Amino acid sequence: MAQEEQTGQADRLDIPRHLQYSEDHVWVDDSVEPAVIGITEYAAEHMGDIVFVDLPQVGTRVEAGDELVQVESAKAVEPVISPVAGTVKYVNHEAEDDAAIINDDPYGEGWLVKVELDDDLPELLDADEYAAIIRK
Repeated sequence: MAQEEQTGQADRLDIPRHLQYSEDHVWVDDSVEPAVIGITEYAAEHMGDIVFVDLPQVGTRVEAGDELVQVESAKAVEPVISPVAGTVKYVNHEAEDDAAIINDDPYGEGWLVKVELDDDLPELLDADEYAAIIRK
């Protein structure tokens, strides 16, 4: 039964095809410069109502695997792990002011940071690969 619930949930979630994903439920849009990063709808739903986000300072250097952002919900405080290396160029002050936009629009207004990427982009998942992971 639990497997069926997860599969059904994965099928109804929005997983935009133009984005790339990490196994940590973080999306990257590297079709624009600087690249935009946020958490997936799957992550936002599992966290519940997001009430606070602690964003890095502009100019912060991150490596893939570093904690990039901390997100607090009614359920827990979770780190957002950077799937890429680069320098933070912009942070979403609207998400700082009203973290609920992350739940409401995780792929749009709920973006977290924009990062100028290093040349070597790590291997990320496409939409189909990511959907397969959240179905498990």
